[in-house]
Amino acid sequence: MRIWQSYELGDPIDVLRLEEAPDPEPGQGEVLIETQAVGLTFPDVLQCRGMYQVPTHHPYSPGGETSGIVAALGEGVEALEVGTAVTFLGGGLAEKHAVSARSCHAYPTDALSPAEAAAIPVNYGTTHFALHNRAQLQAGETVLITGAAGGTGTACIQLALAAGAIPVAIVGGEEKAALVRSLGCELVVDHRETPAWVDTVREMSGGGVDVAYDAVGGEAFHQVRRCMAWDGRLLIIGFVGGIADAPTNHALLKNYSIVGVHWGASLQRDPESVKRQLADVFDLAREGKVKPALYPPVSFDQAARTLQDIAERKVSGKAVVDLTL
Repeated sequence: MRIWQSYELGDPIDVLRLEEAPDPEPGQGEVLIETQAVGLTFPDVLQCRGMYQVPTHHPYSPGGETSGIVAALGEGVEALEVGTAVTFLGGGLAEKHAVSARSCHAYPTDALSPAEAAAIPVNYGTTHFALHNRAQLQAGETVLITGAAGGTGTACIQLALAAGAIPVAIVGGEEKAALVRSLGCELVVDHRETPAWVDTVREMSGGGVDVAYDAVGGEAFHQVRRCMAWDGRLLIIGFVGGIADAPTNHALLKNYSIVGVHWGASLQRDPESVKRQLADVFDLAREGKVKPALYPPVSFDQAARTLQDIAERKVSGKAVVDLTL
């Protein structure tokens, strides 16, 4: 089989190599998956560079979300059948995987394509945890979303709307603005046209937002915090724009909470939670309320180039490598 791997730290385009490797064999409690699609995220870029909060171990294959078909069963597997379409966390950019059967989640093939299924676990799992567990989002509340045209941002728009909330999207450029509007987000701010957007967001939200979903950080964080309403919840999702210092006196004066969202660590404490989260997301997909906004899927040969595009912030929506192309 073919696999993308790196043996040193650096930008994806410089360090990733497409290699041949032996086919894996499923062991006790495992299944063999024929990969159909792999979802890519900004943390994959950070891990290539050695800048993620989890150390990078070499050889490293990026891609933390995989969809595929069960091709063979290891000893003791009874819950899955050969031919079942599944998605799971982990895997990497490889044509085949041997993974624990317990980590696989059958998805509704009548509602999601393989590429869409590979776009679900990280972005929608993180966002479901953020909105419902950490923010306790209520219908009618406003949700400010930075990086709203990206994979996590588009997931947040859909899950916020499904919960009866009102998303307010911050994007850069008309193409990205058009994307989030196509998802049903009516309140959109283009930060290229309005670099100082605090007053605009306050006006849109009637004085301030109840929840902020900040995947950008850096200088954007300081505009986000100034948009918070009384009793608001500012969710820390990521740091594409850098790590910001939080002035604690401002949080006190406006009585809002700064809430960390570490979904991956939460799964270690409650491993069954991912099943509940994905089951809810799959139900919403069946209802037509979840449909991942995909960046045009690319072939397996273009994986390193696409990861570099994510690094250079050229991607709108969710980047997916589609092995059926």
